[in-house]
This record gives sequence, structure tokens and C-alpha cells, in this order.
Amino acid sequence: MAEKRDYYEVLGVDKSSSDDEIKKAYRKAAKKYHPDLHPGDKEAEANFKEVNEAYEVLSDKDKKQRYDQFGHAGVDPNYGGGAGGYGSPFGQDIDFSDIFSSVFGGFGGFSGRRSSNPNAPRRGTDVETTVYISFEEAAMGCKKTVEYQAVSQCSECNGTGAHKGTQAKTCPTCSGRGQVTINQRTPFGVVQTSRACDTCKGQGKIIEKPCRECNGAGRVRRKKSVEITIPAGISDEQVLNVSGRGNSGTNGGPAGDLHVYIGVRPHPVFERRGDDIWCELPITFSQAALGGEVTVPTLYGKVSYNIHEGTQPNDIFKLKGKGVQHLNSKSKGDQYVKIVIEVPKNLSSKQRELIRELDKSSTDKNYSKRKTFKQKLKDLF
Repeated sequence: MAEKRDYYEVLGVDKSSSDDEIKKAYRKAAKKYHPDLHPGDKEAEANFKEVNEAYEVLSDKDKKQRYDQFGHAGVDPNYGGGAGGYGSPFGQDIDFSDIFSSVFGGFGGFSGRRSSNPNAPRRGTDVETTVYISFEEAAMGCKKTVEYQAVSQCSECNGTGAHKGTQAKTCPTCSGRGQVTINQRTPFGVVQTSRACDTCKGQGKIIEKPCRECNGAGRVRRKKSVEITIPAGISDEQVLNVSGRGNSGTNGGPAGDLHVYIGVRPHPVFERRGDDIWCELPITFSQAALGGEVTVPTLYGKVSYNIHEGTQPNDIFKLKGKGVQHLNSKSKGDQYVKIVIEVPKNLSSKQRELIRELDKSSTDKNYSKRKTFKQKLKDLF
């Protein structure tokens, strides 16, 4: 088995990092290696899987504690030749609901205390994925088919966890409650405490013959897809919530939600600032001096614009309504165009002579800034 890298090293954090710092580092690394940005790159794909594996452990309190104490062997019993637990499909002797919540859960999920009744309906946890779209798609909206991994009810056993044709039996120790009550004598009297039943691991039921498809879990992880509508005007790293598309619930509980993080690819020409678009427009020295018609690119096609005589470097003009559509609105931002005057290079001798003639014939009336600067120097000295 290949030696695994330290999970903290994979995410670029240390053991003292907070949950928010770990999450932020994960999102940065996942975006860096996302397969959509590196199609066909096997190394990036491997790094992406490694990042997700690291976050899967470090984002879960119990797993992180085991990892800090025992390293990879604490979260992967097969690491270094170990063996799994009592038949869990994940090789660990732990509560199924806990492992599905931690491994397949998202960032939201059901909050609050878990019901003491193991057979009570429980909402499924949320999952998340990222979809990358172009600059134009973000500005104008689009439809995308999103693929992701989520937990679904096992079709082989219909979620019972028992082999087809058999049933799970009520635990004789806890009578299906999933908890047992213990009486302890203390100097202050008899104290009653409750804990998870050891016989059924808190499930309230015993599966004597587990389903071969899900190995008794009642749920399996599968690849899913859903078509979503991305509204015009959405920004990079905004999140769309798709209700009921997360991990399936248990005991008839509702499914969690799918959180889709939007990644917007940069544009080679345009820059977005809020709902306004900015770009630079290179023009020649003669165009700046004499003015004239120029062609300006926009998201909606090319437009003509007449720049005035004597246009200066870094002058900015506005194209109204040529920006990004406001989210949940039909109005749009504006486009701002910054003038860049390009100084000619590789001049011929004739061109040099013409420029010298122009310079000789010019006066301070032609250069207002130079005239002002000369006056400042005169006043200063």
C-alpha cells in the first residue's frame, strides 16, 4: 500500500486550525484541482480525491480525534494491514447513522438533538458539489446537469438492511429502544443513566443476515445527476440550494438538500465588479489625438463608440446597460472602458522624422498637463 500523506499537509493546515479554517483550505484546494478545470489530467484528479479524503476526516469531530491519536490507522482499519469491524461496509465498528452523517453529509444538514427512538424518522444530511461555468453563462444564466455522490435507500433490501426475504429482529436486550438503562448505587442514592445498547449498537434491531448489496446499512452511495437552472447575474462562489436532493433520510425521514457551489471561470477580456463590467481598450496615439470611431467588445456583441479628440491615457467611458444582469431582476449593470494608449515601437526613419516634426511644432497649448507641471516647478523654485 502506498504511503498516505498527512491529511493536514494535504490541506495546508495544522492541528490547531479551526473548523472554518479547515473548510476554507479545503474549498481552495478542491477548486485548484477540480477535474472540470483539468480535463484528462490524472494527477489533478488524484490530488482532488486526496483533498476530499482529507477533508472527509478532518471535518468530522470524531474522525479527526481518532486521526490525531492514531494517524491513518485510526480512520482506516485496512491501513497497514488492519481488519474491519463487525461487518460494516466501511470496515469500522461504529453506528451506521453516524458514519453516513459524517462521510456523506454536507455542510448544512439537520441540526438539533437526535431522537432517542432509533426508529424515529430522521432527515437525511445535506451534500455539496461544485459546478464551473463560463463568465458569459454567469452573466446571462444557463442550465447545467450536475453530477454528485449521495446516499440512497438500498433497492435490494428497500432500506431494511436485511437480506432479501428476511427481516431484522427487534433487539431482545433493549426491546427495540436502542438504549439501555443502568442503575448505579452512589453515596447519594441510586442514579439512573442511559447508554446505547451494546447488543444492537443503538439501532434497536438486529440483522442476522445482512443485505449483500449494502452490507446491512440499508443505504448505498451512488452517483446522481440533476439539471439545475443557474440564474443570470450569479457570482463566483455563490450557492444554489436544491431541496430534497441530498442524502436520503432514514425511517421515512425526508432527504437532505444539495448545495451547489458556483465557480465562474475568469474571462480573458472582461473583469466583473459587482454587476458592472470593466475592460481595457488599446488605441493608437493618432486615435487618441484626433479622436474617431472605435470598436468596443461587450457581452452582447461589438458596439461602435466615438472617442473625443485629445483622449488621455486611463480615460474611462461608460456603456450604459452593457453590464451583468442583476440577480432576480431584468435590469443590468454598465460597462466601463478604460483607455490604454499604446506608444508605437519599431519605427522607421520616416516615422521618426514625422514624430520629431510634430514635437517641434507643438507648444504648451497642446500639452495642458506639461504646462501645469512647468508652472508648479516655477512656483516651487
